[in-house]
Amino acid sequence: METQLDLMKDDLPLMANTSYMLVKHYVLDLDVDFKGKVIEGSIVLFLETGSQYRKTSSAGKECCQSQFDETCEMRASEPCHIPMINVCTCSSKTEYNHFAISGKEEEATTDESSNHSNNEQTSGISSSRDHCDIDNHGNKDFLLVLDCCDLSVLRVEEVDVTAVSGIEKFTRLANLTGVSQELENLRNQIVHGLVTLPADRWKEQLYYFTHCSQAPGCGELLFSTGTWSLEIRKSGIQTPADFPHAIRIWYKTKPEGRSVTWTTDQSGRPCVYTMGSPINNRALFPCQEPPIALSTWQASVRTAAGFVVLMSGENSAEPVQLQEGVLSWYYYVSMPMPASTFTIAVGCWQEVKQQSFKQTADFETNTEFSLPSSQADFRWHEEICGHVEYPCRFQNPAARLQAVIPYRVFTPCCLMESCEEYLLQLIPQCLSAAYATLGTHPFSRLDVLIVPSNFSSLGMASPHIIFLSQSVLPGGSHLCGTRLCHEIAHAWFGLAIGARDWTEEWISEGFATFLEDIFWARAQQLSHDEIKGQQELKALLRWRRLRDEVQNSEEELQVLRPKKESTGDLSESGASVVKYGLKAEKTFMQVHYLKGYFLLRSLARTIGEVSYLASLRKFVIKFHGQLVLSQDFLSMLLEDIPKQKRSGLTVESIFQNWLDTSGIPKPLLEEGETWKECQLVQQVSGEVTKWIQTNRRIRKSSKKKMKQDKVVFQQLLPDQLVLLLESLLEEKTLCPRILQCLERTYQLREQDAEVSH
Repeated sequence: METQLDLMKDDLPLMANTSYMLVKHYVLDLDVDFKGKVIEGSIVLFLETGSQYRKTSSAGKECCQSQFDETCEMRASEPCHIPMINVCTCSSKTEYNHFAISGKEEEATTDESSNHSNNEQTSGISSSRDHCDIDNHGNKDFLLVLDCCDLSVLRVEEVDVTAVSGIEKFTRLANLTGVSQELENLRNQIVHGLVTLPADRWKEQLYYFTHCSQAPGCGELLFSTGTWSLEIRKSGIQTPADFPHAIRIWYKTKPEGRSVTWTTDQSGRPCVYTMGSPINNRALFPCQEPPIALSTWQASVRTAAGFVVLMSGENSAEPVQLQEGVLSWYYYVSMPMPASTFTIAVGCWQEVKQQSFKQTADFETNTEFSLPSSQADFRWHEEICGHVEYPCRFQNPAARLQAVIPYRVFTPCCLMESCEEYLLQLIPQCLSAAYATLGTHPFSRLDVLIVPSNFSSLGMASPHIIFLSQSVLPGGSHLCGTRLCHEIAHAWFGLAIGARDWTEEWISEGFATFLEDIFWARAQQLSHDEIKGQQELKALLRWRRLRDEVQNSEEELQVLRPKKESTGDLSESGASVVKYGLKAEKTFMQVHYLKGYFLLRSLARTIGEVSYLASLRKFVIKFHGQLVLSQDFLSMLLEDIPKQKRSGLTVESIFQNWLDTSGIPKPLLEEGETWKECQLVQQVSGEVTKWIQTNRRIRKSSKKKMKQDKVVFQQLLPDQLVLLLESLLEEKTLCPRILQCLERTYQLREQDAEVSH
């Protein structure tokens, strides 16, 4: 029986003990089975000791004991009750298709080790089972805790990296005596040497990661699964330093697993993809979910011929035929990122090819987008990056000049024409606009995929790949362009710069919402007055949305920094909690988009847009490849604001007015009326008046008289149409004839999804 952690039911626990061990690299080797709706295979983890262990061990403390003590304190006051660990009895063969498990053995493993049904989850969030296994085993074995859910773990084994040819270069040890302890130390020393190779040797590092992942096993490890975690130990090993630093986990997903969705695409063909689940990727592979666990990865994925595998990877993978009817796809990344950003999509996607190469070339050479002078000053100043070492594009002269990174578009075959019409042409425009605003693209290439119709949002950004809903395709370029700009902005804010605490979603979504307007205006090459008009109209629409959401949601979900002063804090083991991470309503809320956007807009007005964008570029250069908290950005920005312009602004006042309170921020209440003076808004107000008057006349007058009083209505932009329809919805009654007239006047069935909604 698992003991309850003192957590709210709707909080998402991040169980991985990252303070003691960190995964530095994942190697996935997987098969996709559409008939059984499972993904199965192995994952090899390359580990390093964490900061907490190094700190305590350097102080001469018993590093492992503090982990046990702390976890026991986190539990209820009742004593720890630890069930016996189920020891898996699988064969330790390493070839892929040799699970060597009979149906009965696999069933027993699943029942005893992987007991995490939906019923169990609704009863409360449970802690890891075996942190306090001292009483059971009479020792203090170290436990590696990984985030894991909805997976069948079949076997865990240590990997014998010493079996790899040429690997001896990563250790200075020689003349091995064959003593097992020395051999264990040698394996760990090899892994340490491999994961700490300098960035200019990343190709060599990837080569040895690949070969080490294929090395034979050298002993099974004990494991146990709980509701939210996989716990692994090696008997007699009491410290992270002595724990195996390369382990292989054989597992398979479950059809009901919540990290991926099995469905059919718009052409009726089967597909599977990661759809942005609240539990992230822990039901796709065992991993460390806390954002602080930055890692690289590589993956080989096998599918039946006819399927295309798209993934977060630096390379544009080409399939290799392994045998008749089976293809293998290989991707890798060399920039460390949270495991939650890993994305995969497997389906019968078709690539949308550019019809005219000349058209793209003309755009890229004739574009007038260029870097502002302040940007150029930052760009060519050879600063040392603040992130962990990796092959960084910000230090690559060729990458710094690349306004448009290579891109591809994939879609179900039935949507090929729709993608050709607008999307394919918009991508280079939006990429160039983003480059002109923020500078160097953090990622080397981009795939854009139109995902199945069950996708619950308009878009989702991951490293090297963007998912877009089919809803952005009809109705012209406006919605498609703005959503594309929003997702492209996440390359900088959300991916290259991530939130150190997931509860601070506004750092990702607020910035992307603010920047989508900047990018889209530049992509359209609008005049200053046109930009101002469109942005004020957009601000009014967002203010109305925020007002409605605040009136119809729980106050606790309206706070952008729900953990307040404890934001970013971790337990001693590295475990933490995503506040309200499992609350269903939160999935559909936009408060972190909207309040975050209005905060950034307010700051831009205070400092002036030119200076503000220069500060954003400075922030990107300083913090790319790192995790941040709200105060990191706000402190740096306020340093750049002259004292006479600050108007009493401090980090504390911004927390109080914007981030730590529910409702509409006070500064925003004062600004709400100003957008109504915008010319585009006044034009809509005039049209609303006409429609209301027409509606009244229809109700009072005869049909014959109505024909004599024909009213001329103006054509409106998509955002103006949204405001018009929202305003008319506030009327108590509208005649059926008015609704028909609205449909004819604005051709509503041909408008984009936001107007249709």
